Amino acid sequence: MGAIVSSTDAAAVFSILRSKKLALKGQLKPTLELESGSNDPMAYFLTIAMITLITMPEKSPFLLIPMFIKQVFFGALLGGLMGKAMAWTLNHIKLSYFGLYPVLMLAFVLLTYSMTSLIGGNAFLAVYIAGVVLGNTFTAHKRNIVKFYDGIAWLMQIGMFLVLGLLVYPSALLPVALPGIGLSIVLMFIARPIAVFTSLSFIKIPAKEKLFLSWTGLRGAVPIVFATFPLLANIPNADVLFHIVFFIVLSSILFQGTTFSWVATILGLKETEEDESAEQLEHWAEHTSEQLIKRRINKDSDAAGKEIKALGLPQNILIVSIKRGDETVIPYGATKLLVGDVLLMMGPKDAIRNLF
Repeated sequence: MGAIVSSTDAAAVFSILRSKKLALKGQLKPTLELESGSNDPMAYFLTIAMITLITMPEKSPFLLIPMFIKQVFFGALLGGLMGKAMAWTLNHIKLSYFGLYPVLMLAFVLLTYSMTSLIGGNAFLAVYIAGVVLGNTFTAHKRNIVKFYDGIAWLMQIGMFLVLGLLVYPSALLPVALPGIGLSIVLMFIARPIAVFTSLSFIKIPAKEKLFLSWTGLRGAVPIVFATFPLLANIPNADVLFHIVFFIVLSSILFQGTTFSWVATILGLKETEEDESAEQLEHWAEHTSEQLIKRRINKDSDAAGKEIKALGLPQNILIVSIKRGDETVIPYGATKLLVGDVLLMMGPKDAIRNLF
């Protein structure tokens, strides 16, 4: 059960952030992206490992160590190589119809998954790393592909919840209601906070950000998928596990999903909504190797109180606009940057993040 529900759902987390138009301070968003995307492969490995130990009790748990190393090594290796291959193909192949590019990417994803599984690697990890490599590489038609797969992600979530509805029997819910709700409470208020604070104990992150990360462990479609594995393996009481997952996923969505914005506001981590100009410039920016990045001027920033011309910005970085409260300021050399200003900047991502 712990392995099945250990994965947080990236699609669910960010669909809620987008629907609430919730912008987060600091490095919370990339942290959530990293965690929600990378813990699926580990949850998959743990689930398969537990099923292996249950169905083959003669096997030693120590055999899982080389299995884990093999899965991570081949998963990371093939993921990186296939990500580079995807980017190169997108930039060099010329297809007659734009609608064929998402189809091409889907073929690459299936190829990555199947090849990695064939040699014993972690296919979830390979697909995730391939996506990270592709997403951080300049490629043609990226915007159209991202929009297409955003819709596919929603379709897959709907499909998984439909599967949950078909496999859950209402008559079997009542006997497991109490342990299901109890596990949900333990997961939300005890296990998740302990895991977050322990994992981040050596990193300088404010306690309020750790509290928010503790509350954003949203469970969604992924535990539903993993809960079917014990059923397929004919594990004893697998149907009980599946029905308990129902309560955990439902309570996570109802209580955690609906309170994201409120918790962020209470902890003072909510930023102003993203400037619509970023969306308007996105189509134009996709055809360049530059990226549109938002930077907030904090009170301890070196740029606070300085004029733009005094910042000495590199020639490949441009401040496109400044959002100051409810007002959008058109920047020029003598514009003074104030604490709280949100800059929309264009240029290489790493160069922008190293400023101020």
